[in-house]
Amino acid sequence: MKQYTIIDSPYGPLTLVADDGVLCGLYMADQRHRPAEETFGAHDDAPFAAAEEQLSAYFAGESKEFTLELRLQGTPFQRRVWEQLTRIPYGETRSYGQLAEALGNPKASRAVGLANGKNPIGIIVPCHRVIGASGDLTGYGGGLDRKRRLLDFERGTALF
Repeated sequence: MKQYTIIDSPYGPLTLVADDGVLCGLYMADQRHRPAEETFGAHDDAPFAAAEEQLSAYFAGESKEFTLELRLQGTPFQRRVWEQLTRIPYGETRSYGQLAEALGNPKASRAVGLANGKNPIGIIVPCHRVIGASGDLTGYGGGLDRKRRLLDFERGTALF
């Protein structure tokens, strides 16, 4: 059974979605590839206490990692990409090509980009840490402005 809640963040409201109590979605307002709201289930704040606590600590600069149980729902390739995203250290970035190489297929950078864009658990699975080969900010479901702000925040250069 799915449930959802909405929390405030420095990047606007975040919709958290759980499936049988396990976090399976974190979506920003107006996010590309955001599922229809009717798929989020019933509104219920109860399953999200740990997620809210860890996100609050992250946004306060008190924590750099998340230890939540996640249910990443996607194709096997997408789940492999999303697993690689969780290995990018706080405050660092990787290119789509570097992720493709880490997956053992250096020519799969476009496929990595598509999977990255469909990441269902933004911020916690840090797709914002992926940049173009030239170092440019490219594609982000939550918008390039949010991506830049998240990266600046993690690098300690944010101007909140």
